[in-house]
Amino acid sequence: MKGAIEKLLGSVRPHFYGEGKLKWAWPLHEGLETFLLTSSEKTHQDSHVRDPMDMKRLMIFVVFAILPAMIAGMWNIGHQGFLGEGNTADAASIVQCFLRGAWHMLPIVIVSYTAGGIWELLFCIVRKHEINEGFLVTGLLFPLTLPPTIPLWMVAVGVSFGVVIGKEVFGGTGFNVLNPALTARAFAFFAFPAAMSGTGSVWNVAGKWNPFTAYAEPIQGFTGATPLLAISAAGRGGDPLAALAAEHWTWTDAFLGNIPGSMAESSALAILIGAGMLIVTGIGSWRIMVSCVLGLVVTTGILSQVAGPESMAIMHLPPHYHLVVGGFMFGAVYMATDPVSAAQTQVGRWIYGFGIGAMVGLIRVFNPAYTEAVMMAILFMNVFAPLIDYVVIQRSTRRRVARLAAQGG
Repeated sequence: MKGAIEKLLGSVRPHFYGEGKLKWAWPLHEGLETFLLTSSEKTHQDSHVRDPMDMKRLMIFVVFAILPAMIAGMWNIGHQGFLGEGNTADAASIVQCFLRGAWHMLPIVIVSYTAGGIWELLFCIVRKHEINEGFLVTGLLFPLTLPPTIPLWMVAVGVSFGVVIGKEVFGGTGFNVLNPALTARAFAFFAFPAAMSGTGSVWNVAGKWNPFTAYAEPIQGFTGATPLLAISAAGRGGDPLAALAAEHWTWTDAFLGNIPGSMAESSALAILIGAGMLIVTGIGSWRIMVSCVLGLVVTTGILSQVAGPESMAIMHLPPHYHLVVGGFMFGAVYMATDPVSAAQTQVGRWIYGFGIGAMVGLIRVFNPAYTEAVMMAILFMNVFAPLIDYVVIQRSTRRRVARLAAQGG
């Protein structure tokens, strides 16, 4: 197979390089070749760092780390759909749930990769540089934060905004200030509020046609609201745990992913598996992940202690529930750790992550109109990441200068 691919790509190579008729499209050939095969290019001078983990392998491994959450999301989409139709027998079938979920999830992922990939290729041709493998991650993260019922054209518009405005206008991968996937989601959230989270029905596929089971209408009274929306609806003085119990949701359900929500954000267990993969390989910063958790736990813990009888219900929600409802875990593991838009210094990463967790807690409690605060918290701290690094570096520099002066240096 490898030999056949090398022969095929080699036969068309002259058309894309030198004076070939398709030389303007050489990023397309180069991107396909380096994606399928190991590059034969070598450094012409002495290299200072030798590491077999190039950008292509790094990004592909990040995709592997996302797969557990993606697979769990496929199952949950189908499971929630069957529950919405009152079909508990099929809801217990893992294969049926997985196939139904894949039927609704994969088209969204394909559209995201296609629309975003076209923009990536266009900018590569205009700027005459290679296709950057970073889009492998961006093109997957964005659709996984969407509801399974979102129209495909909205996916294309959203990812286009994220790639063009969130990354390419800054100069491309490595120069973007904001996380491109979250930039795309923020645009979709404010441009298409009804399709994103306007009604509870966007979170499940009950009644949606699929080829794996007979069509069934949703049962009357089933809304599919997320846990955060259910708690928010309890209003002032409400009991958040009672609101969850009314929907038959427990902490274990939220941890395993048996709750409505964005396509791959519901299972904290699956996300933790991906987090372990990123930490063991050194690709994802464990400092950012841990500090995000600390920020959320400390903030919501304090707020739950000072909450009064007339406080919003979510203010009484225990911190360990905040960790597993909504998209916090997904954001802390896959979004906040973006190596470009996150803080770069070790101390800065602790501050950056703690700030994200603290902001999530504050926004969830004090802004009931926007219960899912992870997106805004990460984007806000993306903006402050350079300032955090600057302050940390300046402080370290002053301490070193003072130490050298004291030593008579």
